[in-house]
Amino acid sequence: MSSSQASGIPVLVMKEGSNRSRGREAQHSNIMAAKVVAESVRSALGPKGMDKMLVDSFGDVTITSDGRTILDEMDVQHPAAKMLVEVAKTQDKEAGDGTTSAVIIAGELLSRAEELIDKNIHPTVIIDGYRKAADKALETLEKIAIPIDIKSHDYFKKTAATSMGSKLVAEYKDYLADLAVKAMLAVAEKQADGTYKADVDDVKVEKKTGESLKATSLINGIVLDKEIVHSGMPKRLEKAKIALLEASLENEKPEMDAKISIESPDQIEAFLKQEETMLKDMVEKVLATGANVVVCQKGIDDLAQHFLARKGVIAIRRAKKSDMEKLARATGGKIVSNIDALTASDLGYAALVEERRTGDDKMTYVEGCKNPKSVTLLIRGGTQRMTAEAERSIHDALCVVRDLIEEPRIVAGGSAPEMEMASVLKKYAQTVQGREQLAITVFAESLEAIATTLAENAGLDPVDILSELRTRHQKGETWAGIDVLAGKIEDMTKINIYEPLAVKKQIIKSANEAATMILKIDDVISSSKMKTPPMPPGGGMPGGMGGMGGMPGGMM
Repeated sequence: MSSSQASGIPVLVMKEGSNRSRGREAQHSNIMAAKVVAESVRSALGPKGMDKMLVDSFGDVTITSDGRTILDEMDVQHPAAKMLVEVAKTQDKEAGDGTTSAVIIAGELLSRAEELIDKNIHPTVIIDGYRKAADKALETLEKIAIPIDIKSHDYFKKTAATSMGSKLVAEYKDYLADLAVKAMLAVAEKQADGTYKADVDDVKVEKKTGESLKATSLINGIVLDKEIVHSGMPKRLEKAKIALLEASLENEKPEMDAKISIESPDQIEAFLKQEETMLKDMVEKVLATGANVVVCQKGIDDLAQHFLARKGVIAIRRAKKSDMEKLARATGGKIVSNIDALTASDLGYAALVEERRTGDDKMTYVEGCKNPKSVTLLIRGGTQRMTAEAERSIHDALCVVRDLIEEPRIVAGGSAPEMEMASVLKKYAQTVQGREQLAITVFAESLEAIATTLAENAGLDPVDILSELRTRHQKGETWAGIDVLAGKIEDMTKINIYEPLAVKKQIIKSANEAATMILKIDDVISSSKMKTPPMPPGGGMPGGMGGMGGMPGGMM
């Protein structure tokens, strides 16, 4: 609150209750908050990382080691800490994996920058140094990346397995990685320029508790979490021709209240007959196209269900919009919103539509589509927590495969690329003049935090591991990294630990941007939240607001 007492009149610039921290103090509190966030995910990195149990305000429990999920569920309040949560979100959106690494590196960049600020190095100098270092790091990544052939799926599987190695589902990683690769390759589409594009949303992930993770399966088509509407309908149909309707098979209710004056019982009968005829017409129109399965986004009237059942047609109602779109991609059908416009060419095809009991519920399987552009992964698991974590892990694996389909280049894992970048940056720092040199060296040391954390989480001595890794990288062993499971340093390409180049590049970009953003802040002004004064009994003005003429005491 800034006020000048020059002429005895206080000058109020900010609202009462506003807080302002500036300079060193503001930087310190921001960096502190970011460090705490980075610290919270640190122990979750790597195959030997631990999981977190997060309990939300409703008492729902989430068990996960996924960086983004941890930070999302933590409900962070501090504004600078929220920026690190943003880093995790960006990383998740862009690359799908590497969220924990990005947050750890961002936190490390900030805490090292603080040491430089304490030596009176200006934040802008540090930011410039970091920018140069990030560019150099990205250039190094490009240089060491291994191009792979998109037709050899071997590397896809290895990379997907690596992304699951640090998750709860690690013991089944090879089996699940295989499914993830098959699913993504099924929905990948070749573009005009010869590259491939794939969308993770085209793989529908459905989870049902029961059996074990080993029973997770890939269905060439779509699984709907819906049962067939009428008990008289067949439960299994081969060579299905599927009508996808966005309209409802019901008589429209009038917009406004309508009254019918009926004078004799015959008229009631005629009225009901008319309703029945209208429904029958609708059903006839659908069946005239040759459809024997009807999937409806809206409702289906009981009578319409009866007519469909008599003709031996399967019907499903109130399907989700997203499921309708996936069905259209899988079966090659078109979603039609006007029943009159439905033609035989709009129908989708599937070899089999069947209702099966899965867990406690009945689900409808639409499978055996000719050239499905959308498929389903059905995750099973012993507990609800397990299937939820498996879903998150499989999402990461699918993203990793997508990254490789779109940019088929990989690097090894186990902190090898980070150590290689650090090694290159240290040499590069010596060629830079002035104080930026220190910032570049610090950037290199921050990248080494990944190796330190992996070693700590695996119960190894970080000092020994780090010094040996540095030596090996100086000797030119590009892929020397930590074999966490064996507890020693190894060439990561020999033990098949690979990660997509896209993930690593995004980690550097998002960590650097978040760190520089927080470093640039030297003044935090937070206005107080307005508290509504309690109403006095009997209504009227709230207490303490009587004399509006003068300022209430203690306003300065």
